Amino acid sequence: MIRKLLIANRGEIACRIIRTARRLGVATVAVYSDADANALHVQQADEAVHLGPAPARESYLDIDKVIAAAKQTGADAIHPGYGFLSENANFCRACDKAGIIFVGPPAGAIDAMGSKSAAKRIMEEAKVPLVPGYHGQNQDPGILEGHANRIGYPVLLKAAAGGGGKGMRRVDKPADFHNALEAAKREAQNAFSDDQMLIERYVINPRHVEIQVFCDKQGKGVYLFERDCSVQRRHQKIVEEAPAPGLPAETRKNMGEAALRAAHAIGYVGAGTVEFLLDASGAFYFMEMNTRLQVEHPVTEMITGQDLVAWQLSIAAGDPLPLQQDDLHMIGHAFEVRIYAEDPDNDFLPSTGKLLRHRPPVEDKSVRVDTGVQTGDEISVHYDPMISKLIVHGRNRREALSKLDRALQQYQIAGLRHNIEFLRRVINHSAFANGRVSTHFIEDHEQEILQQERQLRSQQCAAIAAFLHHSETRAQHRTAPKTDPFSPWHSGNNWRNGLTVWRSQRVEVHGREIEIRFSGSVENLRWQCSAALDAQAGTLSIPHGQNVAIVDGRRLSYSSVASGNQGTVFINGEQLDFRILPADIGEASEAGHGLDAPMNGTIVALLVEPGATVEKDQPLLVMEAMKMEHTLRAPANGTVSQFFCAAGELVDGGTLLIDFAAKAAEA
Repeated sequence: MIRKLLIANRGEIACRIIRTARRLGVATVAVYSDADANALHVQQADEAVHLGPAPARESYLDIDKVIAAAKQTGADAIHPGYGFLSENANFCRACDKAGIIFVGPPAGAIDAMGSKSAAKRIMEEAKVPLVPGYHGQNQDPGILEGHANRIGYPVLLKAAAGGGGKGMRRVDKPADFHNALEAAKREAQNAFSDDQMLIERYVINPRHVEIQVFCDKQGKGVYLFERDCSVQRRHQKIVEEAPAPGLPAETRKNMGEAALRAAHAIGYVGAGTVEFLLDASGAFYFMEMNTRLQVEHPVTEMITGQDLVAWQLSIAAGDPLPLQQDDLHMIGHAFEVRIYAEDPDNDFLPSTGKLLRHRPPVEDKSVRVDTGVQTGDEISVHYDPMISKLIVHGRNRREALSKLDRALQQYQIAGLRHNIEFLRRVINHSAFANGRVSTHFIEDHEQEILQQERQLRSQQCAAIAAFLHHSETRAQHRTAPKTDPFSPWHSGNNWRNGLTVWRSQRVEVHGREIEIRFSGSVENLRWQCSAALDAQAGTLSIPHGQNVAIVDGRRLSYSSVASGNQGTVFINGEQLDFRILPADIGEASEAGHGLDAPMNGTIVALLVEPGATVEKDQPLLVMEAMKMEHTLRAPANGTVSQFFCAAGELVDGGTLLIDFAAKAAEA
């Protein structure tokens, strides 16, 4: 039996493992970097050991430091979580050498699946269906291009050592092959220290369906059904569900048995996930096997009633599988959505900053939140931008979907951009509601779910007016003379003798400048706003001490958060971020011609020389943030006058990177 468990990971997965360990009476040890000194997983563990600086390679990825932490604390087992060292065979071997239980498969199984190309060859021998492609060792660009031509476009370039969408590029025509190959190899090298690539035929409009498997040390195995993970952005999953909608029972059985053949072919032990592409005809093809617990494992737990981390710990200790295949049954339907710090309306650009508010919905038997952050924490550039996972369960898909939408409306996050509104657009789309999903879902429905123009409604205008009045009142109280606190002139409700006074404030909402006018007190506030889509005026009152607002007689939930000149209001399940503008901004200065860093990150490569003449949309610079590459492109035809950065340099968001001169328009 495992008595003390070190968790070689961070964030929500570390917190999730701690929860099960605590329930089982297993002591826990957290590890942390400089950036995570006050993180939630550090607070929740029984002990915590500092590993080093914020960069993962100097802390969470340092095998020697992790093993030393386990020895120092007397941990008899290490759970790697997912990501970081979870699929590192050398880490598994280091645990074995140190006499520490590795909660995962043997090193040989990790080796077998660690290379996607080698895995394909093993799967072929195990009679697991494969997508046509090239999985060889020869990485000469000309050879790779030849195989791409043989397979037929479009093709998919994939990092042989990769996962999570990193080092992956779709190539639609031969002319794009070499640029895509260079970018994929560069990203793969940065993420995995291995730039070997494989090539596959790009399956048009497939579904991404994966099978959860478990094997024990006695050679027995089971599959705990499937998850549909088709809805993705940048090849990374954002919505998962179990079971897969519309999947025939026979296909489920065939996929499950194929997944077990894959696991047994490599002598697998513990939790693993075999991922398949499912085409429109019902044919399925092996993609890869993840030799670890998956981010989306909670939906499997919801529909089976099993704790998969508890299974992992039991099997790692040498116990047989808790249940056999015939003992496993699906109960209802479950969804998981990943809450990210990112801007979906700006190409899903990661967002960094302080969480001024993190208030998830209340958890119960059908609503679960796995998170590693809390209000006041920083979302930094060093790690993945995921804030949390929201998981719901219902008696059927329709009920689960309704619960998910309600929970998303109740979720409140302020201080940085996030994807909650985008997720609501996705799950409320008619195609999704009817189970018509594919890995191209977002691209296929871009117009509906990636809308740029957002309309302002009267209840939101009323909420802003209430926020502005409250801010003004607090400012008046702060400046009121302490010698005369009861003077009506300093009451904070803008009392005037025989005169109704309207106050006016300019704010920026959704990139638009609008004017909000308001008069009265918070108990009876009149407001006006010509920018509202429906009513342009109305009344509002907020009963003292209550988180509600009564807008034109309609009682709505209401709360707000402020930081400097930034404000956020939450009203009736909707969030609105805005910026309070100064009363007089003076004359506008002439705009510059530079390109700024869109986020904090590291410069990866400068793609042109200073003085180069470029065309609109030509790549100029590549930067990396939160484990993903982002390319800055020329905004117009013109000249790159100068770079203000160098490869390898860490830059802050908003920093001027390129002096760019646009070509003058011809008369």
